[in-house]
Amino acid sequence: MFENAFNNIDRALRTEQGVASELDYAEQTSWIMFLKYLDDMESERADEAELEGRDYQPILSPEYRWQAWAAPKGPDGKFDHNAALTGDDLIKFVNDKLFPYLGSFRETAVSPDTIEYKIGEIFNEIINRFRSGYVLRDVLELADGLHFNSQAEKHELSDLYEARIKRMGNAGRNGGEYYTPRPLIRAMIEVIDPKIGETVYDGAVGSAGFLCEAYSYMHAKNISSAQYATLQKRTFYGQEKKSLAYVIGIMNMILHGIETPNILHTNSLNENVMDIQEKDRHDVVLANPPFGGGERAEVQHNFPIRSSETAYLFLQHFMRKLKAGGRAGIVIKNTFLSNTDNASVALRKELLETCDLHTVLDCPGGTFQGAGVKTVVLFFEKGKPTRETWVYALDPGRSLGKTNPLNDQDMAEFVTLQKTRAEGEKSWTVKTADLDETTFDLSVKNPNTPEDAPLRAPEEIIEDMLARDRETAGILENIRGLL
Repeated sequence: MFENAFNNIDRALRTEQGVASELDYAEQTSWIMFLKYLDDMESERADEAELEGRDYQPILSPEYRWQAWAAPKGPDGKFDHNAALTGDDLIKFVNDKLFPYLGSFRETAVSPDTIEYKIGEIFNEIINRFRSGYVLRDVLELADGLHFNSQAEKHELSDLYEARIKRMGNAGRNGGEYYTPRPLIRAMIEVIDPKIGETVYDGAVGSAGFLCEAYSYMHAKNISSAQYATLQKRTFYGQEKKSLAYVIGIMNMILHGIETPNILHTNSLNENVMDIQEKDRHDVVLANPPFGGGERAEVQHNFPIRSSETAYLFLQHFMRKLKAGGRAGIVIKNTFLSNTDNASVALRKELLETCDLHTVLDCPGGTFQGAGVKTVVLFFEKGKPTRETWVYALDPGRSLGKTNPLNDQDMAEFVTLQKTRAEGEKSWTVKTADLDETTFDLSVKNPNTPEDAPLRAPEEIIEDMLARDRETAGILENIRGLL
């Protein structure tokens, strides 16, 4: 049922002039779904209050609740078309009244970790791209058929939403920065193995794939109500710079069952890493920070190792966001392991000296669709120097791409071997003592790969070609003799 509704919403969006790409589809669907979720949540809370004999004060004023403007119902519970705004009246209400009202919650909320603050943030940072009130009316009626009243419904909707995010990643433009392959994320989480009671942080949260999968991993176990409350409120933390990713991340976490996501809309790199205190640190960091970008000079001053490479600044941020003994899994370009510029060398040296870089996963080309770069995953523990690093070269035995993406089975051998760090055809160990102390080069070079046969001398190649020519000429002469 939900998949059919999503498909119909897509068809309606294709007729809307103001919505031009998969990114726009996700953005506009997200704010509408968020308000529908909010209405279902308010209804559920009101029912609970009534059963307990207490009053409930709704978050939204009556005229701004979903049932008042998006899906008014008659006494029989059926949609009331006469009471529903449409056309220019609907667009005017959304732009001039609804969004400003919802945006005002950012100033009135008691703290950033409340649903009220999230409402204010979302509707301050995105705009309504619908130009046709008739198309918006169609989408609202379809969205009214979605329900967030049970975990099963949320699970189905989360799967559909994940598929939409994946399509964004495949769509080009900047969509790839919103989607990290989920099989890779799940493998990283298995290696890190976060426990209930620990905090999990992603300072480049994007669509919150790491936090959602970590929640699923930790929630899958037989947990108590107290542990569930811990997962809901005191476990997952994130920060995101871009408005669209922030909105999508919040919606994705809500659909995965985290009711009030602890995601802040801010640039993590604006924080001076030397000001990070113990209370700001986390047990686990999981992230795929943006790379290839650049930050302003004043932002680079927040880091002891200055660089125009965004990923290098994020790596320093993550290292200092970890508690002593904390564990991290970070995706980064594979050139980090071998670049000889001052920042790369200094950062490798600091990582090896202050953290135990126990595992490097070398990912093949095509792991990240449309990214055009090869990546590695760094797994490290803070607080002790690296003595040796286990390296695994992932080889799924086929070319990865849009129609042949990475899957969980591709990651199975890595997850199994990593537990004992066994050496084999795809894995080996690098001792820190053997590294060049001037470059700390960690290039991925598999010593177990069979050596290629030596190239033949040019004279030998030419003689072989002439011999083949003589053989061919003889065969042709024999054929002519038979004619």
